[in-house]
Amino acid sequence: MQLQFYNIINDELRESDKTHTVADPRTEEELWPCPIATAEDFEDAVAAAQKAFVTWSQTTVAERQALLVKLADNLKEHGEELATILAKETGKSVSLYSPCCQSPVIYITKAILAGIDVQAAIAQSLYYSQHALADEIQHEDDHSKVIATHIPIGTVGAICPWNFPLILSNIKIVSSLVTGNCVIVKPSPFTPYAVLKHIELARGIFPPGVLQVLNGGADLGALMCSHPGIHKISFTGQTSTGKKVMAACAKTLKKVTLELAGNDACIVLPDADLEKAVPSVASGGFFNAGQVCVASKRIYVHESVYDEFLERLVKEVEEKYKVQEDRTVPSVFGPVDNKLQFEIVKGIIEDCKQKGFDVKTGGKTVNVTGTGKGFWLEPTIVSRPPEDSLLVQEEQFGPVLPILSWREEDDVIKRANLANAGLGASVYSRDLKEAERVARRLEAGSVWINQSERPNFAAYFSGIKDSGFGGEMGRQGLLSYAYTKCLHFTK
Repeated sequence: MQLQFYNIINDELRESDKTHTVADPRTEEELWPCPIATAEDFEDAVAAAQKAFVTWSQTTVAERQALLVKLADNLKEHGEELATILAKETGKSVSLYSPCCQSPVIYITKAILAGIDVQAAIAQSLYYSQHALADEIQHEDDHSKVIATHIPIGTVGAICPWNFPLILSNIKIVSSLVTGNCVIVKPSPFTPYAVLKHIELARGIFPPGVLQVLNGGADLGALMCSHPGIHKISFTGQTSTGKKVMAACAKTLKKVTLELAGNDACIVLPDADLEKAVPSVASGGFFNAGQVCVASKRIYVHESVYDEFLERLVKEVEEKYKVQEDRTVPSVFGPVDNKLQFEIVKGIIEDCKQKGFDVKTGGKTVNVTGTGKGFWLEPTIVSRPPEDSLLVQEEQFGPVLPILSWREEDDVIKRANLANAGLGASVYSRDLKEAERVARRLEAGSVWINQSERPNFAAYFSGIKDSGFGGEMGRQGLLSYAYTKCLHFTK
């Protein structure tokens, strides 16, 4: 399949003298040349956004929402093409299905060629076509009335990660657009193709300059963070990079949203229904080979059910999370996305082996193609590694899961609440009140009860502590894309 990709500036296709290629994680086959945006390209994009903002910011919410429906229709029309590109650049099954993102508007119920990334992007667009910010009365008495209205910020710089390219870029796109902002998207250099093609195919839906995309690396991200013509940065990625983003944005007082790493804890209480909990924990830990921001990354199981839980989990993972060479076979498990992350996760597994930890299943690379190529690791389960081990203390972001035991609640809560574990968490118990009580003690922006971690478009999604600053989704998430202005009326 021969494809061509472009940066999109003011609705125009723009090539570049400099290109780079990305490898298919399944085979390490080099994919398509991808243009690298220059500093001049960036300046042109900012100028186009500033020009477009003058009129775009004055459109009504209803007008913007109508265009989001068109964006969703465009994604549907080109879904198969986008899913095929995604399968190549991420290694995912082209017909991959799982309720990774649940929407009150569309709940995905079957595997189709469009793929989970495309399906979720469609659902996001439709959700915000029906939900937006509205004026509200903040105060009223016999003497005065105060109305809060929400006005756009300007130009948003959307700096996106590689694990779910369309889902995690499109949420920034639709949040920006429905609130009246222009947006310049920077996809991850590990997965640029589908995002570039999505915005290329969307040309003509929005006025020129409203939705643009530039491909580049850290230098382009730095330009976005420091430029006075960018008024907000929405960043998803590592904590260390997020701190640099925040520091750079401070110089121009940009608004900032950071969704950062989460070494998420899962707590299994002694009365948990293991028949239901074990498959859910397996999905939470190994869906997309563990490359999910809110994946279950540390599993704390009460010692009274530890042995049974571990036995069931090993069986579940060995049966349902197998390496599939054929990308057209529906699968929720795939390769690690890129060589850099592959080496990081492989290093964590090797550290476990060298220190004699109890590896119950997995622990090896997989030669799927027969050539030794590809970033394949077996789903790996490690029983009771030390609490101070690399696997427990650092986010692995790959298919290796520590299963730890606990006895006293205060102890497990303390162990769960690491500084780098503030994005998500989960709790399993037959007693919902007990599960809720424990969930309220966990220091995380979102806690799921008796289910694996899957964000919902209607719910605010944010990290606390080292896992983020601000958040996205839901009404509260849209507020971060707007200024709130109060109108005071005298009576």
